[in-house]
This record gives sequence, structure tokens and C-alpha cells, in this order.
Amino acid sequence: MHLHILGICGTFMGSLAILARELGHKVTGSDTNVYPPMSTLLESQGIEITQGFGPEQLQPAPDVVVVGNAMSRGNPCVEYVLENNLNYSSGPQWLAEHVLKGKWVLAVAGTHGKTTTSSILAWILEDAGMAPGFLIGGVASNFDISARLGETPFFVIEADEYDTAFFDKRSKFVHYHPRTVILNNLEFDHADIFENLAAIEKQFHHLVRIVPGNGQVLVPKADENLARVLEKGVWTPVLNFGTEEDGGDWQAQLLKPDGSHFKVIRQGEVVAEVNWQLSGQHSVMNGLAAIAAAHHVGVLPEMAADALTRFKGVKRRMEVRGEVAGLTVYDDFAHHPTAIETTLRGLRAQVGDEPIYAVIEPRSNTMRLGSHQDRLAPATEHADEVFWYQPPGLDWNLQAVVEESAVPAQVCNSVDAIIEAIKQRVGGPGHVLIMSNGGFEGIHGRMLDALQQ
Repeated sequence: MHLHILGICGTFMGSLAILARELGHKVTGSDTNVYPPMSTLLESQGIEITQGFGPEQLQPAPDVVVVGNAMSRGNPCVEYVLENNLNYSSGPQWLAEHVLKGKWVLAVAGTHGKTTTSSILAWILEDAGMAPGFLIGGVASNFDISARLGETPFFVIEADEYDTAFFDKRSKFVHYHPRTVILNNLEFDHADIFENLAAIEKQFHHLVRIVPGNGQVLVPKADENLARVLEKGVWTPVLNFGTEEDGGDWQAQLLKPDGSHFKVIRQGEVVAEVNWQLSGQHSVMNGLAAIAAAHHVGVLPEMAADALTRFKGVKRRMEVRGEVAGLTVYDDFAHHPTAIETTLRGLRAQVGDEPIYAVIEPRSNTMRLGSHQDRLAPATEHADEVFWYQPPGLDWNLQAVVEESAVPAQVCNSVDAIIEAIKQRVGGPGHVLIMSNGGFEGIHGRMLDALQQ
């Protein structure tokens, strides 16, 4: 079968391409935003990528055109598919029919932490000898790949609430039919497709409705939004997780403030101790949820905790890109006020009083619409200085955020201006935390090169 994937460099579609290739299919695709790590990962798999959406790429016609959710009516390839009655499918539908059927699916949903938690869970199962399949919206360093079929029925998937395709407006995750579900958290996001928080809660309840009675739903004890989701009805055993203060069936007791060392408590009994390289309370909750989910498929907590000592993290999640002239440069995917705040707080706990320079690109659709504008300044309180990038096409001015900031902040209209500003901070130990859910014009490499000079 020949699959041609429209929007192949998206994290989900790129991972789907890898799975289809592993199944033995011919896979090609196209996109406009081609940048690492997904572009280089696809190239390493021998998958041919076409730049842009010229209809000639569909001649001769592939067996199926898999349409990414970023594709809309008016796209030349989409119009060609419809006008010529080509066979087409969404990515989640194709995945459900050709990969997930008959699998024990462990799904990780939530506004934040899906990629990291999925990566942790897949690694725990791998370390336990369970050889799971997985599809993760990023590249887990323990695997150096974002997806694989696996050798057993267990399949870990990052379960995104974003819509499926222009012709299927349900959330992606309703296609996956999971037996084990982590609901990490729930906040308002994706303002381009959801009118309000209630609309997102409805989609999460659609997911809860399809989890079987012999499955398990894992939910943070302190999340009021997810509590409302479950109040609508749940037909599956539910277990809670949280800090000691939160309570719950699974709890984490911090042994170090930065979250790098904690005890795991199950039903009031200490069952494991984690010592790992990740930091921040959000990372602790991600790890705890993964340990609980792994327990549902038979992995003992002490085995899971031991696996976490060898967990190497995820690319673009607090990934150290280099250290030059006393400055450590990090790449992080944070693009929501809560993620920005928790990431900065975690780094602050790790580095103490050393200066943190936050560089932030408000790139997501929700950010571009200004839905979280009033929460951005408070989210950066743990930084010493903030550089906001005003990208072309942003519909509002970031200067208002700067004026509300409790820490020194400025708006920069170019990547070069940001790099020049950071160069002036060379001279002692410091940390440059770059946060964006896109390529950010290659700022990480460009900054390291400039600092080297």
C-alpha cells in the first residue's frame, strides 16, 4: 500500500509515517514547515518529503491519502483529493484500523505533560522487558525514535484532544479505544477549535465513555476540571494520584525540592523511591502517573522506579542544547502559561540563585489569539529576565505583557535581536531557557554559534 501523508512533519503524522513504514508500506508525504527533529527523523527512515502542497505530488494517485488535521479546505492537495474522488483517511482513523486493533492501548491525555509521560511510560515497559509499541508526539531519548510497532500487545500513545481532521471534528483520542488512561490535567487550550473549557471537558468525557470496565482511569486528585468530567459518568475503576498534600491512591513524597528524588506511596505504603535526572513538581506528577499506569499492566512500582533512574528525557523538553561562555542553553516545548510557569519553577529549584533568561515565542494558535494574554506575565515570575519574541502575524502586542511583568522584560522583533541581548549577559553561570512549540528560526543553534564567537 502507498500512503501519502499531508502534513507529515507534524509530530503525530510523522510518527504515523514511521509506523506505516515499519508495517511495510510505501510512505511519502508533504509539508510546508520542515524542521528538526521530525524532518531529520523521517529522512533517516527513508521517507521522501515534498515541500509544499502542489497537486502533482498526488499523481499517480496513492492508495490512500492520510490527511493531517492542519489541512483545511482550500489547500491544493485537499481540493485535488476531493475533486478526483481519491481514497482518504484521517491519521487517527488509519492508526486505529491498521495498528491499534487488538492492542492493549495505554493512552496519556491532558493539557500538559503528554509527551513526557508517554515517553516515561513506554520506557518503564521497555525496561521491564515488555517491548511495547508506542506513538509519542516527540522523540524520547531512550529510543531515539517517536514511534514503533513493538513486539507485544501493549501500545503506549500520546492521546491528543485536538480535532481529528477537517472532515472529523472529534478529538483524536476517541479513535484509540484505550484500556488504561492517564488524564494528566485539564485546562483551556486550543482556542482555535474549542469555544470554552466546557467544550474540552465534553471531549474528555467522550474518551472516558469508551474505556472498558476492566480498564483503569488515572486522574490527579486535585484537578477540579477533570473531577467535573468524571461527574458526567464513568464506567471504569478510577485511581487518583498526587502529592502527599493532595492525597490519593498514589502519592509522591518529595525528598528534594527540585523533584529529582521522591518516594512513591501506594494506598498509604511506601513502595518505591525515584532518583532521576528530571526536575520540577510537574515532572514528579508525570513520573508518578506513569508508574501507576505501568502497575495496571503488571510492572511492580520498584521496577518502574528503577527504570526511571535510566530515563534520559525527551527532545525539546528541557533539552540541554549546549553550554558556552558560562551559559547553558535549553530547548523546551512550553507554549501555555501553566507550562511556562512550571518549567521555570522547576529550573529555579534546580539552579538556585543562578540567573535564568527566559526566551519565549507565543506561537501556538491559542497564544496568537491572545486567549491567555493576562496570564503570561505572572507565568514568568521565576525568571530573572524575559525576552518575548513578537512574531509576524501575532494579532496583539506583547508590550502589555512586558508592562505587567514583575521581572525585567522586553519585546524583541527578531531572533538576531534576542541573540545580541543574550550575548550581553555572558560572564558568569546562567541559564537561557528557550520556549516555543515551533522551530523558532533555528535560534538554538544560532545562539550557540554566536556565543562561541
